[in-house]
Amino acid sequence: MQRLYDFLRRHPTGVDVFWAVVLLGLSGMSMASGMYAAGREEILAVPVAFGLSTVVALRRRVPERMLLLAIAVGLCQLLFDVRPGIGNFAMLVITFTVATIGERWASRLALVCSLSAAALSQLRWEAEPGGSWPQMIFVTVVMTVPFVLAWVMGDSLRTRRAYFSQLEERAARLEREREAQSKVAVAAERARIARELHDVVAHNVSVMVVQADGAAYVLDAAPDQARQALETISSTGRQALAEMRRLLGVLRTGDTRESGEYVPQPDVEQIEELVEQVRQTGLAVDFKVEGTARPLPSGVELTAYRIVQEALTNTRKHGGPDAGASVRLVYFDDGLGLLVEDDGRGAAHELYEDGGADGAGHGMIGMRERVGMVGGTLDAGPRPGGGFRISALLPLKPAE
Repeated sequence: MQRLYDFLRRHPTGVDVFWAVVLLGLSGMSMASGMYAAGREEILAVPVAFGLSTVVALRRRVPERMLLLAIAVGLCQLLFDVRPGIGNFAMLVITFTVATIGERWASRLALVCSLSAAALSQLRWEAEPGGSWPQMIFVTVVMTVPFVLAWVMGDSLRTRRAYFSQLEERAARLEREREAQSKVAVAAERARIARELHDVVAHNVSVMVVQADGAAYVLDAAPDQARQALETISSTGRQALAEMRRLLGVLRTGDTRESGEYVPQPDVEQIEELVEQVRQTGLAVDFKVEGTARPLPSGVELTAYRIVQEALTNTRKHGGPDAGASVRLVYFDDGLGLLVEDDGRGAAHELYEDGGADGAGHGMIGMRERVGMVGGTLDAGPRPGGGFRISALLPLKPAE
């Protein structure tokens, strides 16, 4: 049964042609039964029947034209005195069709014709010759109701289809917006992971490279210093692996737990350990904390740590062999201030231009994105007389 229904839906014109043939056959039977008087009326009834059957056959292909054809056939019936027959059922069908899928002007025209067809028919052919006016009005109303109902049903179906079409369009639009939001979220998460990886790799690997070079240089002359450098390389490598394991755990499971191990994110208290680690690489760093320490949101803590980490990494990369740096953490009433400076002794000025020596500048981009995410401000640029300064102000909020 479902296959038959699907076949009929795929071939609407074939269905209409079938019913048009049925209607034409019924009209022929009416003419054969002597419904029309012999003579001109019987002759004209034949083209009228063919015209009304054509209206049914092509009603869904060209509804507006079929409405005009039905009106023309009806006017011919009025002019040439061809009484309505079973074929005039096509006028009900075309009224419903135009109200459903036709143009708006055609729908309004069909409504006007529906309201006037019964009255014109009564004026041309009285149902009971010699009947009173109340009887004529009653018959007119009874004959008008089916046409009005056909138009109302068609217009209601049009409205319902338009409503469902809007719902489908809205659902499709929401689905597209959802996909777009998902892509934006994925891109943001990838950018966050990229920043984390950059900070971890750039800092820890640069420390390991410096310590490895130092160990190779003093391996024969000072074995103890070489051993200490190797221990620093080992501890730095473990720290880098732990942080990368945490990031990979986020990528795989959406959590910071991987194989039962929990690796906390860096915070402000670990900045002193970071500075001490950098000092072991040979870079002189002055570290001070001003103001009263207080709990900070985790995002602010991580941002502060990463800014100091990236700034000191850039100092080791671009500051020159004799560079010195200073780190200041200042707790204000409404914010945490960060100031990281280096004197840049022995470094060419080009190393401090936008993007650094390699023209990439991903570290600075990452710092600005981090500060922007917590609602802070960042000022970075060369210092007068040489070196580089990074100043950031991060808003303080009560820790939840």
